[in-house]
Amino acid sequence: MANRVLMIKGDGSVLVHSDGGSYKPLNWMSPPCTFKEGLAEDGRPEWTVSAAKSEDTLRILIDEIHHDSSHELGIDPGLQKDGVEKHLQELLAEHPATLAPGLTLVRREFPTAIGPVDLMCRDAEGLSVAVEIKRRGEIDGVEQLTRYLELLNRDPLLTSGGAVRGIFAAQAIKPQARVLAEDRGITCALVDYDALRGLDNAEDRLF
Repeated sequence: MANRVLMIKGDGSVLVHSDGGSYKPLNWMSPPCTFKEGLAEDGRPEWTVSAAKSEDTLRILIDEIHHDSSHELGIDPGLQKDGVEKHLQELLAEHPATLAPGLTLVRREFPTAIGPVDLMCRDAEGLSVAVEIKRRGEIDGVEQLTRYLELLNRDPLLTSGGAVRGIFAAQAIKPQARVLAEDRGITCALVDYDALRGLDNAEDRLF
């Protein structure tokens, strides 16, 4: 038992945070999932969160509540990317093969329950590839793409031929982010923004 921040979001996800060490939750359950309140054998309140598409279950025992509040965030206006990052996404959507030979675009801003994937593509073998684009590639961007891949790989329509893989694209990628990405099977791609803007006649170039 320990002091924890428990968060239930409007999309149905449940997250368990500690007070330090990382912005990443200690444990979580992504939607779709079911949430039930009940009592454990010793009479303490218990939350049971079950995944809809697997046998995963998260059990949370509550011994004491320090603070309980609820907030309505209203309509989400969506993430507003800065000019360079937005333009990078537009350019890579027009020239996806600059990230990997044979890569073709399926859709920009591919929707998931936790936010849109920048680019959803297919590789030369017809397998799905999720691309996350940043100006500066840091660990939080790798974590974001990891969460997207976790959800996308639950979709049988996307995984019929094989698992969805990820590409983390940025103008610069920090060494720690690269190590984490490679450890999780995510490909890192450096993007030369100036060279990409100079592409003529949709000519593919690798960076």
